[in-house]
Amino acid sequence: MTQASNRPASKGLWPLLSLNFFMADMQAGIGPFLGVFLLAHGWQSGLIGTVMTVGGVAGMLVTTPAGALVDATRRKKLYVIIPGICTLIASGLILLSQNFWLVTLSQVATAIAGAAIGPAVSGITLGIVRQTGFNRQIGHNQALNHAGNMVGAGLSGLLGWQFGFTAVFWLAALFGILSIISVLMIPGAAIDDDEARGLKKTGDETGKVGGITVLLECKPLLILAAALACFHLGNGAMLPLYGLAVVANKQGDPAGFVAMTIVVAQVTMILASLIAMRLADRKGYWLVLLISFVALPIRGVIAAHVMNKWGAYPVQILDGIGAGLQSVAVPGLVARILSGTGRVNVGHGAVITVQGLGASLSPAIGGWIAQGIGYGPMFLILGSFALGSAALWLGFASILRPACARPNGSQGAAPAGALAVGAR
Repeated sequence: MTQASNRPASKGLWPLLSLNFFMADMQAGIGPFLGVFLLAHGWQSGLIGTVMTVGGVAGMLVTTPAGALVDATRRKKLYVIIPGICTLIASGLILLSQNFWLVTLSQVATAIAGAAIGPAVSGITLGIVRQTGFNRQIGHNQALNHAGNMVGAGLSGLLGWQFGFTAVFWLAALFGILSIISVLMIPGAAIDDDEARGLKKTGDETGKVGGITVLLECKPLLILAAALACFHLGNGAMLPLYGLAVVANKQGDPAGFVAMTIVVAQVTMILASLIAMRLADRKGYWLVLLISFVALPIRGVIAAHVMNKWGAYPVQILDGIGAGLQSVAVPGLVARILSGTGRVNVGHGAVITVQGLGASLSPAIGGWIAQGIGYGPMFLILGSFALGSAALWLGFASILRPACARPNGSQGAAPAGALAVGAR
């Protein structure tokens, strides 16, 4: 690639990093604070978990179609701008009324609007840096994204404590505006739409887009999705229900405590995402994901036995390790497995959909278990789901290791595109 052709791509990197920083708080809105906000308005844990689950299911159902649209469109930036605006509007509705149906509608709208943001940003990144630079850039993206989450959560906790939950929404709105400005600053010429969907080019010829059945024929992708579904079935409810457990025991200010737990996790995620980038370069993605799965059962044991503000530190550090490693390894591995098929973003959307199935069921399962037998047993049960993830990862290691080999290394692995259609 010539220096001239590199110039638009290099101009797009700083706005891309800025987008990843600001989009974190925009995408979440008041979501992380929703549980304690509704608790303060008289809601019970089971009903709170159910509302979260309804929103999660809605997002899960549209994520794969959203990934397919991101693959097909040449206006990828719109799939960040429009969902961001919709998320902020939906979050603002909760401040107006805590009626069950309005809150439920808001969560559904937020989930649907946010479904395209992950695949869109991943596709924009791949289109700018191509496959060879994707692992490193996704590591930098995620480090900035976690930093944005940390800053947003810290400011939300401070503003929520001083001025109430309305200030949390206005902060999310500010981050949303800055996100839109950032994505508009990415030059259109910097994004190669064929590279962004994983199509290979040979000279002036562009590769052929594979059929959607390629997702069902790729065994490494199916195993990855199943392992992530088990993990998120346990992980999805950990943070909101841990916040409820501590607040219910009168161990801290609701907004301040939730903000503190998010900050601790995000600081860890920043470090974990940078470590994941380097570890993947040296050892491949298999080890990175195995470590992330093992972190959750340990987290569940600690959460079950230390339900106070001091327990939040080890609980959320382990959350940061698991989520930080996965934030780099999952999109990197999907892009590698499906390279050459033209289905990278729909594949990423499909994986998010399956793991979203686990995450969306988690609050309802955890909420009703906590209401029935208490928070302690609930955390142990949720943590144990990740043992299934580790069992899958170890049991299918012979299939997964070639797919998870070092992104820029040889290690005798088959070409990435061949993995998508050959590992059946």
